[in-house]
Amino acid sequence: MKAVLEGLLFAAGEEGMSIKELADVTGLEKHEVEQCLHDLRVDYKEQQRGIQIVKVAQVYQMTTLPEHAPYFEKMAQAPNRSRLSRAALETLAIIAYRQPITRVEIEEIRGVKSERVLQVLSRKGLIREAGRAEGAGRPILYGTSKDFLDYFGLNDIEELPPPESIFDWQEWEQERQDLFKRLGVEQTEEPETDEGSPV
Repeated sequence: MKAVLEGLLFAAGEEGMSIKELADVTGLEKHEVEQCLHDLRVDYKEQQRGIQIVKVAQVYQMTTLPEHAPYFEKMAQAPNRSRLSRAALETLAIIAYRQPITRVEIEEIRGVKSERVLQVLSRKGLIREAGRAEGAGRPILYGTSKDFLDYFGLNDIEELPPPESIFDWQEWEQERQDLFKRLGVEQTEEPETDEGSPV
């Protein structure tokens, strides 16, 4: 059962779980949960593991060790961690200037699949779910987050420079049309609906 509790705390992340929540999920008595958590904490310490279980405001969380903080800071500052790819920057720019916007609309502008890029941006906390669009499937609407403002040193989304000053939407559209021509895909004036678009 220790492994189950370990998995639950890992899945709960920063929110953590209380003894009552853990007991409700596992079917254990509260004192049994407390004993298992105690045993886990002892195991981690004896095995010199890189994680620990802490109790904060009646909630148990799985965290890293404080003495390892300098290594995580270096990881966060590493170029391959802090830089965004061209695809990510393009997608982020589209969301910033056209938000709220669906994945299908982003892909129509970029001309390529964007699901993986959206996952990366979401994982980095730069975009957020801004609601659901009307229509078939009620697709997710994406918008920028507070972390986006912090990342680019902005106080408000209104501080973004005019889009014309950083990229040419017409040029972008022309590149997209050229790509479709090279692929032999026939384009129409009407954009695809969510129901007819590939997922």
